[in-house]
Formats: sequence, structure tokens, C-alpha cells
Amino acid sequence: MADAGDVYVSWRWVDDSAPRGASMLPEESAMRAVRLLASALPQPGEPGGLESALTTGAFADYEREYTVAQELSRALLPHGLAAQLYELWQQGVRPHIRLQPSPRLAQVPWELIAPDRDIRLIDIADVSLLAPASVVQAPGRVARDWTRTQASPVVAVLDPRVPGFRADSTLGSVLGRMTADAPLTERVADYARRGRLRPAVEDPVEIFRRTDVDRTWLGATLREGAGRMIYVGHVTAAAPESGRSEDAELHLCCTAETIGFAEPTRTHRPLSAKDLLLGTHTIDADPRTGPQLWPVPSRVALIACESGGDLRFSEALGLTSAMISGGAELVTASRWALPTDLAFQRIAGAPPEARPLQQAICAIDGAHEQPDPVSVLADWQRTQLAAWRDTGAIVHSPVLWAAFATVCAA
Repeated sequence: MADAGDVYVSWRWVDDSAPRGASMLPEESAMRAVRLLASALPQPGEPGGLESALTTGAFADYEREYTVAQELSRALLPHGLAAQLYELWQQGVRPHIRLQPSPRLAQVPWELIAPDRDIRLIDIADVSLLAPASVVQAPGRVARDWTRTQASPVVAVLDPRVPGFRADSTLGSVLGRMTADAPLTERVADYARRGRLRPAVEDPVEIFRRTDVDRTWLGATLREGAGRMIYVGHVTAAAPESGRSEDAELHLCCTAETIGFAEPTRTHRPLSAKDLLLGTHTIDADPRTGPQLWPVPSRVALIACESGGDLRFSEALGLTSAMISGGAELVTASRWALPTDLAFQRIAGAPPEARPLQQAICAIDGAHEQPDPVSVLADWQRTQLAAWRDTGAIVHSPVLWAAFATVCAA
């Protein structure tokens, strides 16, 4: 897809198994649908922006959410492509659609769009996003092959303590107080038992809210060899109007004295996409490149607010692209801000035992262990969609599960 006033779309089928196509999407209808979507998304930085998304917004009610999905489909799904997909569906074939959205459409949850009353795109296709060719084919990029590294350690940075920020502050705890019987703790415990967890811990609860998982630790751990990396915490996305996607920031345990490109916040210096790309070039007497300092493993999960925000830029150089540039084959990230389990409980009235965010983390982590993570994640999304249709319960709302997209290098 390409933005040029109107949105221009072309598509082709692998091995030319069906005719190619091209279409123009009128700007007015496309942007109207995008604005309708934007009004439904969580906006934690605005007064009441999270509350409305979980209580009165379109994603808080199935029928209102369907209206948004239908509007998106009418505006963004070319008729010729829809006809080809319908024909495949009638034949019992579920294709894998690999999308490269234009910047203005980067937050669209394609899985949700509704070509028909009882059909969503995720019902009839698996969906992933394509990383920009300029990133994938960059000179010197060394991709890491999952088939060779799948038994290697899982590097887990889970809800790290950000220096200078209390647990209940802006960059505070995402997961809250973790217990031994929590779904994510039990999943982590399995890696620990098999000796695959980094950092290695005796008690799985110790993996959460650590104070030692900074960029130095991360680099040293990745250089020792890793199959996967999972991060759950905070990301500060760069504003699209800034034109500086490389300013997106990952919040680890780094103090303000740490060398890096990002400006310190209180007693903390974030790890920016620029750091991951450039390393210490121009800021250290003995500079090393980002991929040398942080050789990224084959599969990465960035579970944080708008961690995939770089696709909203015409030149995507944010955290997702930096991970792929550093060696990842695929990255699962979020298109928009993610409600926490506590938000679901306190704001949306979910039961105290509800842990939709933890369940989503486990689903993504489990998919990344499989040969075809895109199809496994799609199966999980279809399960969530079925529950959303049947119950309309907020814990199954696409406000959470439709936020995630997997960006692939090939």
C-alpha cells in the first residue's frame, strides 16, 4: 500500500496462482474509517482516554465494534481482492496474507475487518505484516535462523523496574504483583526447569520487576546466544508528526549515567531504536554497532504500548525495524496502547481473577515456540474472536488481542 492522497494498493499471489490486482482507495473514505478506528483506541495520555476505550468506546461493545470493522472493510479492502478471498474461502482454503500497510493505515487491525456480516478477515486468512525491504536487505544485516537456534535460551525482560519511577507511576509496573500460580509465572517456570531462561532464577517469581536487566546485561546475554527474546514493559513511541521513528524508546533498568542517544528521564536513560541501530557510534571513543552490541535473536516479542509504532512513519526505523535490522526474522509488537489486567478489572469491571494481558503474553510466547508462529497466533485470535462474538465480554474485546501484529522479514 502507498499513500499519495488516495491510497494505492497492489497485490499478487505466490507462484501467480491467481490474477494480480491493483486498486485505488479514495482518501476521504479511507481516512474517515481510520478516524473512526482511532476514536475507539486507548489513549492513556489523554484525560479519560483509557476509560472510554474500555467502557463507552466502540471496542467495549460487539455491535459498535462490528460497525467499525465494517467501515474499515468497505474503505480498505479492494473489491477484486475480496472476491478472490471469498472464492478461496468457498474452496476451504485459508491463505496467508502478508501486508505492507501505508503509514496512515499502520494501526488498522486487518484481522478484524468485516467483508460480510458473519465473516472477519481473520476467519478466512492468516495475516502478518512485511518489514520494509530497505531494512530486510540492508547491507551487513545478519539474520538468525530459527531452525538453528530454537533450542537456545529465552531472554525474558518482564516488567523491569525503571529507575526513578514508582510501581504506580507512569513507567511503573505493567503486570502488578506476580504470584507463583499466575499464568505467566507458570510459563516462565517451565523454561527455568529446562535451563532455557535468562536471567536464570531459582524462583520463577524473581524474573519479574528486576533491577539488573539494563542494556549492558541485555547485550552480554544476547551475545552468549539466544533463540528468542520477550519484553513486557513500557515503550515510549515517537510521534508520527516528528518524522523521527528512531526516537522510539524501550525502558529497561538503565540509569541516567548510561551512555546512549536518548535523553535521560529523571534517573533513567531509555534504550532507543537509534541505540539499537547505531550502537555507540559518535558517542564513545571505541564505538561498536548496534547489532554488535545487541545481536537480536530470531524471534522477538515486544509487548508494550505501541511497540510497533514505527510502521506509522514513511521511514520505519523504530524498535520493530531495529530488531529486524539486528537479526530477527520476525517481531510481534503492538499497534496501539495496551490495557493492563488491572485496567480491565478496575475500569471495565472484569472479574478479579481475569488476566487477559497475561493470557495474551502467554499466547504470543507460546506461538513463538512453534514452527509457524503466524498461524498459531491467528488461531488464538480466532478463538478470542469467537468468544467476543458469543459473550461480548470485555476480556475478549479486540481492544487487546487485535492490537498485536507480527512483522516478518520474509
